[in-house]
Amino acid sequence: MSYAEIASKGPKQTAEEAAAPQPPQIDIEGVSSSDSTASLIDVDTPSVRTVPSDFGEQDVQTDTQAARIGREQDVEAAANKARAEADFAKKKAVRKARQADSWLTKQFETLGDGGSGAVVAANLVALVGLGGWLGYKAWGLYDHGRLSWKHAGLGLGVLGAVGAFESVLGRYLYKAKGKSQ
Repeated sequence: MSYAEIASKGPKQTAEEAAAPQPPQIDIEGVSSSDSTASLIDVDTPSVRTVPSDFGEQDVQTDTQAARIGREQDVEAAANKARAEADFAKKKAVRKARQADSWLTKQFETLGDGGSGAVVAANLVALVGLGGWLGYKAWGLYDHGRLSWKHAGLGLGVLGAVGAFESVLGRYLYKAKGKSQ
């Protein structure tokens, strides 16, 4: 038997019992609805004032306004000074980065054709050797059943870091070759 069938066989509720309960009422003694709204300000009355659109251009009339304007000017001057210092620091950092770039390019220019070829060959041997070693270690882990995504991700991270270093090194070699020709 279902719950509905069992409930239908029991005694019937009266209309009062079946009705939802009334929401609670707050009773404030001695206050009518007209008294509670009498103190509200009507926004349509002329007592509400607005600021004219040319308020900022009007003459200073009080000491408070003069102090506020002085503070605003001080804040603006400080902001301009901070912007100027930040621009100077940025230009200085760019200049130092260019000097370091130039120094590294000059070092590769002094290698000549034979030296740069040897650097390229050494990089190739190092990359192939690193790849072989990582592959050998991965095969050993796989053979023992311990190769996981963590190990594979670590190996790929090492290869990515070495690849990034190689690309930077190759860029300087390419720049040096371009200048020497």
